[in-house]
Amino acid sequence: MRGKKCILGLMACCSLSTIEVSAQSESESESKLKANLSADLVSSYVWRGIKQAAGASAQPAVSASLSGFTLGVWGSVDVTSNNHKEVDFYAAYSSNNITITATDYWWDGEGAFHYFSAPTAGNVGHSFETAIAYTLPESFPLTLSWNTFLLGQANKKVNGDNSFSTYVELAYPFSIKEVGFKISTGFTPWASTIYGTDKFSFTSVQLGASKEIKITDSFSVPIFANVIVNPVHEDINFVFGITLR
Repeated sequence: MRGKKCILGLMACCSLSTIEVSAQSESESESKLKANLSADLVSSYVWRGIKQAAGASAQPAVSASLSGFTLGVWGSVDVTSNNHKEVDFYAAYSSNNITITATDYWWDGEGAFHYFSAPTAGNVGHSFETAIAYTLPESFPLTLSWNTFLLGQANKKVNGDNSFSTYVELAYPFSIKEVGFKISTGFTPWASTIYGTDKFSFTSVQLGASKEIKITDSFSVPIFANVIVNPVHEDINFVFGITLR
């Protein structure tokens, strides 16, 4: 569950592309099937304020979108120790600034060997989350998202009841000259086994910055950095990453 020197060099040698295929509908209005392939390399993997992997991680992503619907898969692997492995499949629908997403998380890691069966001792298997996000108009593009886990062993309380682990986030993007910024904060509205909280708690306060680094006239590499504070666990992380697409 949870985007060093030689690894950065290796990733910089790879080039991943975005493919777009167009087709005509019967009404002759144009619909576009978009396929996206990208990869992030991050100095450490922090998810919703909680560190998932201490070492550098490679995070590939593949998706296909048509008429507001998207199917995709996202993954993460710790490339320094190989201790963390995550594969998440998702489906989403977007319309009128609203996005609804369903995600299957699998983060039991390398050597679990039970992806298609029940989890063994010490593992949690699959966890299923639904989410809804709404972005205000472009004049004030604040995004509010609500994410709730409905199924999964990781979502169970000690007594076996479902904790319905929930994470609510507000995020606002802005830019200063050629640098894009985003400020966000996220909290759990009640006790959560997944986020390790026992009441209403803020798990993430984040300031992120991103910029395109021009390599040639036709190729540039986005870089980003995020300062992430976890108030409830009194933790802080500073994550650097690059994106290839």
